[in-house]
Amino acid sequence: MPVANKSVISFGLVAIPIAMYTAVQDNDIHFNQLHKEDESRIRYKKVCAHCEKEVKQEDIIKGYQYDKDHYVTVSDEEIEKIKTAKDKSIQILHFANLNQISPIYYDKAYHVLPDKGGNKAFELFRTALFDEQKIAIGKTVLGTKEKLMAIIPREDGIVIQTMFFEDEIKEIPKSYQKSDVANDELKMAKLLIDSMNTPFEPENYVNEYQTRLKQLLDDKVAGKEIVAPKEAERTNIIDLMEALKQSVEQNKKPAKRTRKKASGE
Repeated sequence: MPVANKSVISFGLVAIPIAMYTAVQDNDIHFNQLHKEDESRIRYKKVCAHCEKEVKQEDIIKGYQYDKDHYVTVSDEEIEKIKTAKDKSIQILHFANLNQISPIYYDKAYHVLPDKGGNKAFELFRTALFDEQKIAIGKTVLGTKEKLMAIIPREDGIVIQTMFFEDEIKEIPKSYQKSDVANDELKMAKLLIDSMNTPFEPENYVNEYQTRLKQLLDDKVAGKEIVAPKEAERTNIIDLMEALKQSVEQNKKPAKRTRKKASGE
C-alpha cells in the first residue's frame, strides 16, 4: 500500500515520525459515458478559453482569480516557501474525549504507522492515549490546505481522522416543529431499539445493491433478460403504536440471522 503522506507528530518536545496510509477504498462500480448513436467513449479535453487549443497537463499552472478575467499565478515552489516548520509537522493542540466530537466534523481517515526511528515514541504515545481513553487534537498542512485532525488510538495502531473547521460546516437549513411524544409510544420505541441492539461487527455488513448491480452487468454481458426481483408485499400500517408493536413482535422471532447470511453471503 503506497504511503499517502509522511509527517511528524510533535508531542511536547518529542518528535514521532509517521507514515499515513489511506484507510478506505472506492469499491463502487463506475460507468463510462458513451455516445448514444454508436456507443463510442466520450472524451473530455482541456482547452484554453483564449486560443481554443488543447492543453497538455505539463502546460497547466495554478492561477487565482482576484478579479473578473484577472489571475495571479502561483507555483508549487512559492506555496512551499510559505510553509513553516510547524506546517510540515502535526502539532498537538490538546487532548479530548472521542464522544465530544460530532461525526459531522469528520472527513478522511488514515491508518498511521511509525516511520523509521519512531517505533518506541509511537508506541508510548499510542499506549498513553489508549490507557487514558483520550484522543489528540492536532493540525497540519496537507497540500495547500491546513487540516484539523483527530488522532485516535486503537489496540493495533493509530487512526488519524482529518476534520472540517467550524466555518466549513453548514447550518441546518431549517428548523422543524417537534411533535409531542406519548409515553406509551416512547416506551414501545425504546423496547424496539432494545430488541434490535447488537454489537457492531463490520464483517456482517455487505453492499447488497452493488452485488445486484454486478449481477445485472454480468447478465447484460451474457445477453440475458433483466428481470425485476419479486418482493414481499408491505403492510401499510398508519397507526404509529401498532407499527411499533408489530416491529417488536417481528424481532422476537427466534430464527434471526446475521446480515451477512441474510444477504446470501
